[in-house]
Amino acid sequence: MRLPDRRCGRLRGANIERETPMSAQPQRVYDFSVQTLAGESVSLSQYRGKVLLIVNTASECGFTPQYAGLQKLYEQLGPRGFEVLAFPCNQFGKQEPGDAQAIRSFCDLRFHVSFPMFAKVDVKGPQAAPLYDYLTQEKRGVLGTKAIKWNFTKFLVDASGNVIARYAPTAKPEAIRADIERLLPA
Repeated sequence: MRLPDRRCGRLRGANIERETPMSAQPQRVYDFSVQTLAGESVSLSQYRGKVLLIVNTASECGFTPQYAGLQKLYEQLGPRGFEVLAFPCNQFGKQEPGDAQAIRSFCDLRFHVSFPMFAKVDVKGPQAAPLYDYLTQEKRGVLGTKAIKWNFTKFLVDASGNVIARYAPTAKPEAIRADIERLLPA
């Protein structure tokens, strides 16, 4: 099954770690552990069997209204095995300056976000979170670059943990719904 290729940018960072030994190359998204906004470490293996949309987010970005579209996808497709995983990032225009509590409060009050939100991470450069380094290696952006260019870059992961597609920040959640649904059971 081939999905349209709507690519964008790169990632690595502070609150994401590999579960596999350093000598072993991660083979799937499930090979990583991440920290929630509450600071708890969780293995992405808990999402095994689900279709994932992994997004770097920010509260003060022109694309921030996409939270509403992400929440709608989560509510409508979640019962079929879909998850949105949001990773706040302050690398682009310093548009995510708040701490975990401020981020959670903003998302709850403004967009009623109920999908999983994780600790703030870097998504590019030498401090990029290992998960994002992996994602950008698997699906490169414009002209084959790894670098993530802005907030709300999205990675679609199938139920087996394979990175299927990468979407630019300008790709609205509703515009990629059909790609997500093709990966979900009927």
